Amino acid sequence: MGKYFGTDGFRGEANVVLTVEHAYQIGRFIGWYYGKRENKKCTVCIGKDTRRSSYMYEYSLAAGLTASGADANLLHVTTTPSVAYVTKTEDFDCGIMISASHNPYYDNGIKLINSKGEKMDEETILKIEDYIDGKIEPIPYAKGEEIGCTVDYAAGRNRYVGYLISLATRSYKGMKVGLDCANGSAWMIAKNVFDALGAKTYVINNNPDGVNINTNCGSTHIEGLCQFVKENQLDIGFAFDGDSDRCLAVDENGNVVDGDLILYICGRYMKEIGELSNNTVVTTVMSNFGLYKAFDEAGIEYEKTAVGDKYVYENMSNNGHKIGGEQSGHIIFSKYATTGDGILTAIKLMEVVLEKKMSLAKLASPVKIYPQVLINVKVKDKKAVKEDEQVKAAIKAVEEELGDSGRILVRESGTEPLIRVMVEAKEADICELLTRKVVDTIKSRGYEA
Repeated sequence: MGKYFGTDGFRGEANVVLTVEHAYQIGRFIGWYYGKRENKKCTVCIGKDTRRSSYMYEYSLAAGLTASGADANLLHVTTTPSVAYVTKTEDFDCGIMISASHNPYYDNGIKLINSKGEKMDEETILKIEDYIDGKIEPIPYAKGEEIGCTVDYAAGRNRYVGYLISLATRSYKGMKVGLDCANGSAWMIAKNVFDALGAKTYVINNNPDGVNINTNCGSTHIEGLCQFVKENQLDIGFAFDGDSDRCLAVDENGNVVDGDLILYICGRYMKEIGELSNNTVVTTVMSNFGLYKAFDEAGIEYEKTAVGDKYVYENMSNNGHKIGGEQSGHIIFSKYATTGDGILTAIKLMEVVLEKKMSLAKLASPVKIYPQVLINVKVKDKKAVKEDEQVKAAIKAVEEELGDSGRILVRESGTEPLIRVMVEAKEADICELLTRKVVDTIKSRGYEA
């Protein structure tokens, strides 16, 4: 990770960590860099989520791009995966998504996407950071007819919607589907897709006001959708996050079907129909023991990466795997997308339900999930926590107590000033007790922010 950009872009509190000046500088560098490298006018597409500050960053990025001679094509409010899709299929030099994903409204972020629809390479990111820090000589302004244009490109977003609809294998007629749009990027797109496919849609949290994105809703607060599905006797429900690159599901009984269960259901189905390349599903180290036991019973192999859909995709791309993802709901179907796509994930789950003629609860039932407790500690210095000898000793003591019956994972957040402490064991009270031991040690050492 660089100085400004983490595993999922440049993210932080709007105009505190990530300022309009940063956005302008990023636009200036990208417009100049790609134009110079390709020896032509640079073209960039920009999408944003529903945060109030997203509009501010959109205009600042567009100003920087056009001042360097690039054209800024505005997709307006849309999803992160739609920006990746449009960038790749319509030959843009770069794509930019303005979003802090599942973070609260007062945070925001800038995600950079290369011409292949993938996350920007580290070399280019470091050059952008050098420019922000004044380590690169001033970039000349475009003049006269070389000044770039700002273009309304809502048509690109509409083509993405058409692409999603084209991926469905059956009509959804007769299916009662709940959608929690998190007051974010999916608020129009998800309903349009499911309506077009014939579902009877029941939508909640689709009234964004600039400050209610992810607030007690969406994939990070799925309890509302669980209750909604039960009360309305729906067949299935899907919850997205702020930029709709995540999806968690709810079965007909109101139970959560998380990313691990989605990987199992879709991975097993892909194996049955001969589409599971290398007979392998890519997971992260956060995936549950129960998932791996179920994969073993189904004869499916798996790989584990560091946490982050960036690392999942790298593994898939390097090894030719077709499905991978995270417990949090970032699911990548590499045949159809280069990034996690919440609405695509919902479509693929619907395919399994309809083709197998089985309920979501039945499809998920072979996986027996081990209890997990995850506690996030906001800290002043993530690196200092990981290097502290007393914290290390507390972690080792928990590892010894768990033995082969569970595990502990302590890691830094790639996007926030957090240390995440997770314990997995056969009993929930043991998870809670052992997680607290490490968290209390971190706090007693004075690292809590």
